[in-house]
Amino acid sequence: MDITVLIGVILGFGMMIFGIVSGSGDFATFINIPSLIITVGGAVSSAITANKKVVTFGIAKTIMTALKEPKIDYVGNLRTLVSFAEKARREGLLSLEANIEELQDPFFKKAVQLVVDGTEPEVLRSMMEMEIEMATNELLDQKGFFDSLGTFGPAFGMIGTLVGLIQMLKSLNNPETLGPSMAVALITTLYGSILANIVGIPVAEKIAKRAAELELSKRMILEGVLSIQAGENPRVLEEKLKSYLPSSERTKYEAQVQGASA
Repeated sequence: MDITVLIGVILGFGMMIFGIVSGSGDFATFINIPSLIITVGGAVSSAITANKKVVTFGIAKTIMTALKEPKIDYVGNLRTLVSFAEKARREGLLSLEANIEELQDPFFKKAVQLVVDGTEPEVLRSMMEMEIEMATNELLDQKGFFDSLGTFGPAFGMIGTLVGLIQMLKSLNNPETLGPSMAVALITTLYGSILANIVGIPVAEKIAKRAAELELSKRMILEGVLSIQAGENPRVLEEKLKSYLPSSERTKYEAQVQGASA
């Protein structure tokens, strides 16, 4: 689990509550159930309307996408690709068939299987590019739900404020109620901003990063497999694919290579 999501959300709410309590000391003033229903209920209902059914009814999966640490083994995949390249140069592409079942990544397994089956490079690239696009789009669809919360949260906060102002204007004949009524009206705007800036937008950004990591990993695998199919020198392949590694993963890979050669 990627605890940074939970830490960020909890810390955001915690700092806000601390600021309220240490300032006015009256936290109960900021609790208003009707305002909460208008803002959160309205934003969620609009997000449901705006997004695909599979995303809406799979909201638990969407939340887990944000919370779950992606299992991407950049270093392991690169080492496997280099070893496959060396084996293919020695024994031919068909020799890789014996290693297919060892692969845990379905994308990696399918790409190598297509090479062993003699698929043309252009066809292989087209098929696997489509796989990448579909996997990435699935994550971006999930991101869209939280984007919607980030968009509709402030909007429904403003709607709630307008509702509160209308109710306040009905009570103009009683000046003593104007201040409290105005405070209640503005709470919905606060709720909308909280929903957008502590939950909606940050979680959407997290899922976008997940999609980028997934795409990078799959593109590295695809380029590696195509290079193996083309009979590229394993050392050239290695240097080319190292450019796909994040800096921390590249350092880790080079340390492993140096340790193995020592």
